[in-house]
Amino acid sequence: MKTRELSYLGIPKGETMKMTQEAIKHWVESYDGYLNKTDICQKINNLSKNPQKFLDDEHFGQVAKNLNQSKEARATYVHRDEPAVYRQWGTGLEPKAVQQMENACKLPISVRGALMPDAHVGYGLPIGGVLATENAVIPYAVGMDIACRMKMTVLDLPVNALTGQAGRLKNALEDETRFGVGASFKKCREHDVMDEDWSFSPIVNRFKDKAWSQLGTSGSGNHFVEFGTLTLDEDDLGLKAGTYLALLSHSGSRGTGNEIATYFSKLAVQKHPELPKELTHLAWLDIDSAEGQEYWQAMELMGRYAAANHKLIHKHIANNLNVKVLLDVENHHNFAWKEEHDGKEVIVHRKGATPADEGVLGIIPGSMGTFGYVVRGKGKPESLNSASHGAGRKMSRKKAKETFTWHDAKKFLKDRGVQLISAGLDEVPMAYKDIEEVMAAQNDLVQPIARFDPKIVKMAPAGERPED
Repeated sequence: MKTRELSYLGIPKGETMKMTQEAIKHWVESYDGYLNKTDICQKINNLSKNPQKFLDDEHFGQVAKNLNQSKEARATYVHRDEPAVYRQWGTGLEPKAVQQMENACKLPISVRGALMPDAHVGYGLPIGGVLATENAVIPYAVGMDIACRMKMTVLDLPVNALTGQAGRLKNALEDETRFGVGASFKKCREHDVMDEDWSFSPIVNRFKDKAWSQLGTSGSGNHFVEFGTLTLDEDDLGLKAGTYLALLSHSGSRGTGNEIATYFSKLAVQKHPELPKELTHLAWLDIDSAEGQEYWQAMELMGRYAAANHKLIHKHIANNLNVKVLLDVENHHNFAWKEEHDGKEVIVHRKGATPADEGVLGIIPGSMGTFGYVVRGKGKPESLNSASHGAGRKMSRKKAKETFTWHDAKKFLKDRGVQLISAGLDEVPMAYKDIEEVMAAQNDLVQPIARFDPKIVKMAPAGERPED
């Protein structure tokens, strides 16, 4: 039986899931007669509900023992007397995303939370969720794409190059980065991050070569590299008011970051068998523990690695075009920071949320066909100095593919003068929230100072598994 089916029947993922699948296989092979799927489902359902009755079962005894231990552990779980306080920005958010935020605030380690207007469902903590914890880090609350980030450079090229030199710009995008889950360069690109110590953690060290081969690549899902216009109504950012040609990228720590996130997320779940099912993906590592320190060091390395990815993409594209860089702005999300709030040090997880301390620059994009903004943070304490990381999805990938056609998308893009090199139908602009509404909902969190309009866009081709 598939993992999803067994999970629905009450079997937890991980070692118990593997044992159950193996037990089913041996049971079916040894059964004297015919077993259909209904028979198997009924047995597994009974097993998950009453594991004590199966402790002596020839095939499922060990599974029953594991389930029973988990049941006993969960009986010891004690959540906060009162949930940690959180504040929500925006209205009409997915009820499941709101529920995930409320669940997170029940954790005994939670201190305070915030939910951004671009929020939608994620693993454990919703995307757009911000959570401060005490002396603990939650791998799933950091995210599976550790240190995903935005980077923008303004290039010394005339704006009319977007039409008059479109072929040249497209070639630069095609030549100087790679898209897709397994995307890599045959000749590895160079950056000092690969000279750092990767041996402090077996899981980190195991994927160093993969990380090097993917250095300077862009991944899949909502990751992109695009040319567009940056418009400033007033002098700012060291630039005069006017319209400039800019390059914007969005991606993270690629396959290595995902492997690290997966490993430590599973480890945290194993460390906390007492957590009820709805809180499983909020399992944490004590920051002072060996595992917590190892994860923290790995996360910070992935932050520097993700930054290196972007630096190389922008550097190689600028060199390809033989142009100077006039402005460089970047920020990241899917990360945890040690910060002081309410007079004490806490760990602030920003999963799909942008740091927005007072005066701090950030980038909040719309979609492949809608504008976004360079912003300056206002340092709102109630938001834990955070803002949204984009417009946010208003429908799932599956729903988007069921709802829209490429005919719809191409018309939308043509009307806005956007040239799309490649992307999946699940990333069409109509699948995203209205960026103006999102920005209006957080006008107390950030101040827009420049507008970016995408014009030439490249994303992973259709059919790629999303990494975002």
